[in-house]
Amino acid sequence: MEIKNIKLFPNNNEQSENIERELVKKIEENGFNLVKDNYDLAIAVGGDGSFLRMVRDNIFNSDIYYVGVNAGTLGFLQDITVEEFNDFLEGIKSKSIKEESLGIQETYIHTNTGTIKLNSLNEIAIRDKDLKVARLSIKIDDEELEYFVGDGILVSTSIGSTAYNMSFGGSIVYNTLHTLQITPIAPLNSKSYRDLINSVIIPENKKIEIVPENEDLLLSVDGENYLIDNVRSIETVVDKKRIKCLRPKDYSFSKKINSKFLK
Repeated sequence: MEIKNIKLFPNNNEQSENIERELVKKIEENGFNLVKDNYDLAIAVGGDGSFLRMVRDNIFNSDIYYVGVNAGTLGFLQDITVEEFNDFLEGIKSKSIKEESLGIQETYIHTNTGTIKLNSLNEIAIRDKDLKVARLSIKIDDEELEYFVGDGILVSTSIGSTAYNMSFGGSIVYNTLHTLQITPIAPLNSKSYRDLINSVIIPENKKIEIVPENEDLLLSVDGENYLIDNVRSIETVVDKKRIKCLRPKDYSFSKKINSKFLK
């Protein structure tokens, strides 16, 4: 990897701005260029939300590298602390850091008037527009999985498995696996309705199709909400689209799970 030009993406708060000033000094001392355009590395300063915004602002560009410096609370996507930043820059110069590809979720929303395409790093949540009971037919590669009745469905990526997905009892998936995970949100189970109560993990390249009975939907895509009417179907897949993240040389997914959620 050849990295010379860096752009910072800080949160708009005092803590992130103070950290940004420290990072600017370290970047310049290590011989890198701080630029606004044509950068090799994008660095988010803040929490996980700042990382998601950075990737979205770059339109999921797969030609640059991404990393996060934690200035928030949980910071699962933010791999580096301010104290570790000098070592990280030294790792770039000595080419001793890790590179990891993350699968991007591509979602196509087919309506009566056309198709909307949305990309996401973490997940897409599908609910009734008025938050009434959602009735959704779910297929995988054109084969029926279930007719779901409940509050909604969450479809998360591997990296998103540790985000919203965990709140609904979904599984944690290693982020080097490019999967999708279908997790029910408050499914109904009675004499009238039988729904899966566990998540289902789907390998990459498998297309998930969701057809709503009520066509007016509320979609949450990486925390951004969209009200979309007259939805005929939704197709979502992790296929060939990737982004490149840099990791510290001692990065371990198992250690991160342990430190973020258990200690």
